[in-house]
Amino acid sequence: MDRDELVQWMYNRYLHDYLACILSVDESVGELLDYLDEHKLTENTMVVYTSDQGFFLGEHGLFDKRFMYEEALRTPMLIRYPNQIEKGISINEMVLNLDLAPTLLSVAGIEVPTSMQGKSMVDLWMDKKDIDWRDAIYYHYYEKGFGATPHYGIRTDQYKLIHFYDPIDSWELYDLEQDLSEGKNLIDDSGSQELILKLKNKLNELKIRFGDNPS
Repeated sequence: MDRDELVQWMYNRYLHDYLACILSVDESVGELLDYLDEHKLTENTMVVYTSDQGFFLGEHGLFDKRFMYEEALRTPMLIRYPNQIEKGISINEMVLNLDLAPTLLSVAGIEVPTSMQGKSMVDLWMDKKDIDWRDAIYYHYYEKGFGATPHYGIRTDQYKLIHFYDPIDSWELYDLEQDLSEGKNLIDDSGSQELILKLKNKLNELKIRFGDNPS
């Protein structure tokens, strides 16, 4: 095979392995849910289906994870808890895997330690009003390797600002409402400079809040 044929073959094998893994997970989750139904445990059991990250399948010319682009940053999360959660609802607020521990503690009636950075999601699905929820999330990938460069950034409901550093030093800005595939970097756009300053200030606030001090 020439280089292009080899890349195509490797990509197909990669996708086949990935989809086989997904099928296995799907079958295993089905067995778990069937068990709960058969033993009449469904109504009072919380089932959380999630992951530690999303996954690239060739988007941006990447595979695997690590980078702050949407395909890896966005994480699947489904929660079933018939005692409290209405079937079929969708919540649009930005939640994190950090929120899982506070959520499980809240449901169990245990006080959430103030040292935890996450928030309980219970008030979200109970549709309580005037909830003090986050308006941005902070991300930092520290390592070199796996083809990745250390970087950190902020994501709001509309924008994403990323700073790549060591050995490079570059910034990227995306308007996720207009460019969800993140193909147009607005960092040098003259009309975006006020927005960039605002996002950088918010980014610094989050770094201080979480005790992070990237280069």
